Amino acid sequence: MDLSGFGEQLLIGATVTLAVALGAALIGSILGIAFALAKLLGGTVLRQVAQAYTTVVRGVPDLLVIFIVYFGGTVTLSWATGSTIEIDSYTAGCVSLGVVFGAYATEIFRGATLGVPRGQVLAADALGLTRAQTLANVVLPQAARLAWPPYGNQLIVLVKQTSLVSVVGLEEIMRKANIAAGATNSPFTFYLAAAVLYLVITAMLSLVLLALERRSARGFARA
Repeated sequence: MDLSGFGEQLLIGATVTLAVALGAALIGSILGIAFALAKLLGGTVLRQVAQAYTTVVRGVPDLLVIFIVYFGGTVTLSWATGSTIEIDSYTAGCVSLGVVFGAYATEIFRGATLGVPRGQVLAADALGLTRAQTLANVVLPQAARLAWPPYGNQLIVLVKQTSLVSVVGLEEIMRKANIAAGATNSPFTFYLAAAVLYLVITAMLSLVLLALERRSARGFARA
């Protein structure tokens, strides 16, 4: 495949894609844990806030979330500080995709926690464990095993969603491919190369997730 000297640029775009996915996954995981706990353990107000978050974010196109964070964040920060502050495309990509990822992660973590058999909690109570001990030593380890498969699937979706951030100028894989296609008038070649890079990244991620999933289920499989 003749990349006309743009191969290095595509690889640079791949590193940006990974950086955005990593940042968004970190932000989204934190939001997912926080809002899942709000739904499970919070009062009425916290549960309603968490429900509103997941309902609104999952009901709005991801592209709109990116635009709202990129343009709305600049307006909000400028208003709050009294000076012009622009959010760069990388930060906007991490935050916006993190917000989207967090909405789905919230339901993944909540569902996994509710999937732990009630008898496990009752047994912990019978042994005299506190609520915090039960959560940390009984519920969360089992919930983590249940959460891994859907969480891993969402991570793979997140890697592909990073292509949307090209609309705000971030030079990840799709942006680099678009620039190269325009410069060489060979769109098929460079979009095919971009597809190969995404396949390589998601395949490697799938292998890592499979290994982690098997590791988390080892004790359960023996039992």
